[in-house]
Amino acid sequence: MALVEGCKHALEITVPVPEVEQETERAAVAIQGKARLPGFRPGKAPLSIVKTRFAGDIRQEVLDALVPRFLQAAVEKENLQLVGRPGISDVHFHAGEPLRFKAEFEVAPTFELGEYRGVTVTYNEPEVTDADVDTRVEQIRDQKAQYVNEEPRALVDGDYAVVSLESLEGVQEKVSQDELMLKIGDEATMKEFSESLRGASPEDVREFVVTYPEDYDRPALAGKTVKFRALVKAIRRKELPELNDEFAKDLGDFKTLEELKETIRKSIQQERGHRAQEEAKSQLIDKLVDAHDFPVPDAYIDRQIQINVENQLRSLAAQGVDPNQIKLDWAKVRESQKDRAVRDVKASLILDKIGEREAIGATQEEVDREVNRIARQQREAAAVTRAKLQKEGGLARIAGHIRTDKTLGFLFEQARKEAGKEPAKQETENT
Repeated sequence: MALVEGCKHALEITVPVPEVEQETERAAVAIQGKARLPGFRPGKAPLSIVKTRFAGDIRQEVLDALVPRFLQAAVEKENLQLVGRPGISDVHFHAGEPLRFKAEFEVAPTFELGEYRGVTVTYNEPEVTDADVDTRVEQIRDQKAQYVNEEPRALVDGDYAVVSLESLEGVQEKVSQDELMLKIGDEATMKEFSESLRGASPEDVREFVVTYPEDYDRPALAGKTVKFRALVKAIRRKELPELNDEFAKDLGDFKTLEELKETIRKSIQQERGHRAQEEAKSQLIDKLVDAHDFPVPDAYIDRQIQINVENQLRSLAAQGVDPNQIKLDWAKVRESQKDRAVRDVKASLILDKIGEREAIGATQEEVDREVNRIARQQREAAAVTRAKLQKEGGLARIAGHIRTDKTLGFLFEQARKEAGKEPAKQETENT
């Protein structure tokens, strides 16, 4: 008998007496061959004595053999796809009677795809103006600036102060930097530094207190009030390179400034186009998830939450936070992230089904290209990288990611695109 509730299923399974007796005999003979009992040579104890002395072991071997075998047969008969490890309960196992047990488990959800072509999304074709290009050129020019020492004098707003900095109190681990350059009065410089160093000259020493905001990007200083000692070592001014063809040639394979600007224009166009498409694809996913209502197994949800948490911990580690110092309350984490995880899982299942219907998949060439990229990133031979990925199941994951990306690209091509409010432009530092 099958009991169904969403993705949760339960089967009450019966194993006929002949099957139980045959497996019991097989288990008893197998144990007899290994049994060591006083008065008998190894493996020569009578089967009747073995059955009595090792009744518990025989029982467990019978269960270990019959339960998964008959569960698998019942699942295949019901055409179900198990998710996670089934729970076995209500085991009825007595001599001369059929073996009965209850198996509770989750199954992969089944659902019908709704309409996924022609989904309406907001999308603006990216535009790049001359002003956008000029802004990016100025950013590059600023990166190539030279800082020239000035004659000793008092620091004023706009000067670049070179200081040797060390913390005196307020943090567990001492903060020190032998040569730190700060622009006095700049909005990027914390006001306590500017106020304390303004008017100082080279060789002057200043002590001052800085209170960092709670969301400061260096976790070791966030929310701390720290006392510093700063020695002014030099004053510098910034000299920007001239904007001419020589400037362009110094940056790479460019003959003229106009050629550099055209490359920058294409780069910005590509960046904005990618960002606009990603935003449209995010809308697509949200609309598809909203349009498909089906249950999601808890095992899928827990695995997705685990993935999301691991990604967050990696992000924190990149900011200098030790993930091992973070105490996670899994119950609270699951509760706070469950809704997001459910949507993530649904999106994955929907995209996978669309990819299957549209015969979208990763080619060997595409997988090889990604393996080679990872190998270059890790500075090892492609064959070594491939072997590791093969062992860890990474090749299948790569193929899955490629398939998902191609499916999203297909959906974007098929979508109805409507112009919306022009998003705020975000510049990046890369050409």
